[in-house]
Amino acid sequence: MALAAVNVLSLLPYRGQLHPLWLALTLVVVQAVPLTWRRSWPVLVMIVVGGARVAYDHIGFGFAPFPLGPAIAFYTVIDRSHPVWRWITCVLTAIGISISLASPGHSEPYEAIFQALIFLTAWVAGTLSRAKRASLEAAQNRADRAEAELDRQAARAAEHERTRIARELHDVVAHHVSLMAVQAEAATSLLPGRPEQARRSVEIIGDTARLALTELRRLLGVLRSPSERLETAPSASLGDIGEVLDQVRGAGLEVDLEVVGTPGPLAPSVDLTAYRIVQEALTNTIRHAQASRAAVTLRYEPGFITVGVTDSGPRRGGPPPGGNGGTAAGPGSSPRGSLLAGSGLGLAGIAERVASCGGNLTVGPTPAGGFAVTARLPAL
Repeated sequence: MALAAVNVLSLLPYRGQLHPLWLALTLVVVQAVPLTWRRSWPVLVMIVVGGARVAYDHIGFGFAPFPLGPAIAFYTVIDRSHPVWRWITCVLTAIGISISLASPGHSEPYEAIFQALIFLTAWVAGTLSRAKRASLEAAQNRADRAEAELDRQAARAAEHERTRIARELHDVVAHHVSLMAVQAEAATSLLPGRPEQARRSVEIIGDTARLALTELRRLLGVLRSPSERLETAPSASLGDIGEVLDQVRGAGLEVDLEVVGTPGPLAPSVDLTAYRIVQEALTNTIRHAQASRAAVTLRYEPGFITVGVTDSGPRRGGPPPGGNGGTAAGPGSSPRGSLLAGSGLGLAGIAERVASCGGNLTVGPTPAGGFAVTARLPAL
């Protein structure tokens, strides 16, 4: 609207020489007012504005205003239209300029140079604006893709951490609860005839429960925010494997430990994985195998450690041992671990741990009727 007013005011001093005046004023207004819609319909606006300017010159009106309207419309087409429309507009603009320059009163050479410079400037400005906008859009797309990739990485990291914590919780809860359930069965079978041995089973239940709480606090410490201070125990390792063996022996399963080779340094994740393999395999033996004996082998080799857990298979004849160093259960008692319905996650958890360390896992029955779990892990 401002440009239309400027165009009209520029003609008023010459109104006595413009006939008919209303047509001249109309044509200069049409060169400005349609620019309001130039972003929505750039090509149509260019046709209307450019046509009004060509008509003004072709009719022979003198004192033409500065061609800002057509230049702005031309700039918008170059900036926002499809390449095909840009080329069509350039051709039509060249034709329109030629018609205007061929009209009466436009014979001066400088007018051609003047018009060419105006529309060349508009073309350069439109091209630069379009390139800048495309560059900004490309940068925004790259930023969006990078942000999406970061979100995917964060989601994968969170999923990995949830899986790791789930394995830890399963190992801790399954092992200690299995031992407590076995001791509870033993204590029930020993009462009322053997109260001292039953009391020992109850004490083992209490000790095992406290150990389970300690490890659960350690895991919960990982889940808490860093600002919350919480005393946590160090991560489990093969150096603590004797405690696991003592717990299992207290549950009535005899376990032999054999260390082959010279123990060497292990990566923390490998150390924890080896510990959990032994713990989970022995827990599965207590819960499912009904075996009388198990053997744990730690074989150290250059760059590797092999962890093996083998049980003797189901015992033949006689009731299973109870919780007090092999104290027998009373008549009619349920077999050891009958309260421990398996979740089916034991071997799956072991396989996940071995895979996360880049090791190999072998599981299956032995010729003697038992079951063996063997994992070969890289030391570092």
